[in-house]
Formats: sequence, C-alpha cells, structure tokens
Amino acid sequence: MHRFIRVLNGTTMNSKGKKGWKGSAIFIVLLFLLFFRIPVIEIAGENQTLYIKEKEFKLGWIHSVEKEEWFEIYERRKNELVLTDTYFKTFGAGTPYFEKTVVTENGFVRMKIDQHFPSLTITVSENVKTSVFIEDRQIPLYEYFADYETVTIRIDYLPIWRYMGVTFI
Repeated sequence: MHRFIRVLNGTTMNSKGKKGWKGSAIFIVLLFLLFFRIPVIEIAGENQTLYIKEKEFKLGWIHSVEKEEWFEIYERRKNELVLTDTYFKTFGAGTPYFEKTVVTENGFVRMKIDQHFPSLTITVSENVKTSVFIEDRQIPLYEYFADYETVTIRIDYLPIWRYMGVTFI
C-alpha cells in the first residue's frame, strides 16, 4: 500500500511538472511576441504610411531641370538607409562628382556610392513622377501622397503582431 501511494504521488508530481512546463513555454512565447521586432522600411506622410519588407528599394524621379530619369538605390542596414548606387543620363546640379566608380550602361551613368542616412526626407510630386521600385514593381508615391507633400523614409521595427497586420507595398 505504501509503495502504491508513493507511485501515485510521483505520477501526480509529474502531471504538475508538465503543466508548469507548458505554462512556462506559453509565457516565453508571449514574451517573444511582445518584445521581438521585425525591421521594415517605413514611408510616412501626413495621413498615410506605407511599408516595405524588402531590404532594398530604388527611388526614382524625373529631374526637374534636365527632364531625365534619375534613380538611387538604397539598402536597409541595421538602423540606416545606405545609398549604394545612383544612375542618371545627364550631369547637372547636384550630380555626385567625387565618386570613384563610374560606369555607363544603357545610356545611364552609374556611380557606386556608400552614403549612410538615418532617414530620408523627400517631396513627392506627380510632376516629377516620384516613385519607389521594389524588385520588378513600380509604386508611384504621387498616387499615395498629396502633390508636394513631404514624406519621410526610415527604418522602423514592428512588433510581430503589427507586422502580420500591415499591408506591404
């Protein structure tokens, strides 16, 4: 009889131990969901915010003076946006002239750049067709934001539950 009670007590303690382990696992998962953040690129205007989950995007517009396309390629690196390349068809005001690598391809002059920014502030305009290119998609920012609206592009870290609920462009 004494042996039976000892076995029964051991079984009861194991059941409690399993319940405690499951509760601890659930607690750890909840903590993970609460504190884990996923990096995204945020494009925010006055009334609209867009999100990019990819690590790289291209910003493009038509230069207001030369009336030619201009593109800049940015990468998300930790808390910064890094301008890695720029390419354009004509030299003019604001053209980087100090960069070492200059390549011509398809009528464009392409320069390698390594310039770091905590954020970018741009003015969106339908007139210059301000757009973001992600992989093979073009997102015309002038369709999402008011003409001449100031927009900030920066890195944000979203909690996992917000990340899952966001519509990415």
